[in-house]
Amino acid sequence: MPRILVVAPNWIGDALMAQPLLARLHEKRPGVHVDVLAPEWVAPVVRRMPEVAEVFDAPLRHGPLQIGRRWRLGRSLKARGYDQAIVLPNTWKSALVPFFADIPLRSGYTGESRYGLLNLLYRKEAGAERPDMRLFYAALSERPGTPPSTPLPRPRLRVDPEEVAAAREKFGVPGRYVALCPGAEFGPAKRWPYFGELSQRLALPAVALGSPADVESASGIRGTNLVGKTTLDEAVTLIAGAGAVVSNDSGLMHVAAALGRPLVALFGSSSPQHTPPGSESARVLWLHVDCSPCYQRECPLGHFKCMREMSVEMVLDELKAAA
Repeated sequence: MPRILVVAPNWIGDALMAQPLLARLHEKRPGVHVDVLAPEWVAPVVRRMPEVAEVFDAPLRHGPLQIGRRWRLGRSLKARGYDQAIVLPNTWKSALVPFFADIPLRSGYTGESRYGLLNLLYRKEAGAERPDMRLFYAALSERPGTPPSTPLPRPRLRVDPEEVAAAREKFGVPGRYVALCPGAEFGPAKRWPYFGELSQRLALPAVALGSPADVESASGIRGTNLVGKTTLDEAVTLIAGAGAVVSNDSGLMHVAAALGRPLVALFGSSSPQHTPPGSESARVLWLHVDCSPCYQRECPLGHFKCMREMSVEMVLDELKAAA
């Protein structure tokens, strides 16, 4: 049975956009055993992917090289006898663990000149500066230069209904609700500013979800504000139980899509052509202002039209169409 180790991206949304790659590996190599090495803050989502046999938490931080820790981790994985590693992050250091594990075939994009660390190299398609990330990752299931066939498998996560019931009881969440995800890790240019007003006009109670970094974005939301108060697993579970979800372009947006919830995805400084929610139940709201997408953390022109001109009425209309 072939054994593959996948080094996961450092962001929840990217990990979910890489899930079609995992499904494609199973399609191409029936019986393949796929393990994933994932950052601790991404691992809870990866554990819910049906394509993954085992998840290893990478006890590594952003920034430092931590070469000694990477060497020890690589040597601990060597005994598992992987035939191939697929490295999804583009950084040089992300390719070190498979190299230290003596995995014979180590594939990924050239990234930071990773010649030697990787021995099956892929290059971005010329002119595709911001490709659809699902296709970008899925191409690693093919030989270099061969585009993946479409349509791709859709991301999907496993959540037990009993988990949903337990999370509702723990946090006092009503039986029917709309989940609001007002945060976005990359920066304020991705955060729609009217979630508070939206929460007051919903037909169902609102439940706000997000990380501790999103607390300010959730200010003014009426309903059950759980931003910064749940684990990632609990947030995933509560999204699974929601009647609908409204989210910025964030990791929780991709979680909602993978769970098949009716979803309104709000895009401003980023593009749904680059990071689309992979679900037929998702509706994208994007105003296409002239300066969007700029991919900046803050509006470089100061007017923030891409989000400020997206009215609550627009979002409510999309929510009715999604339900």
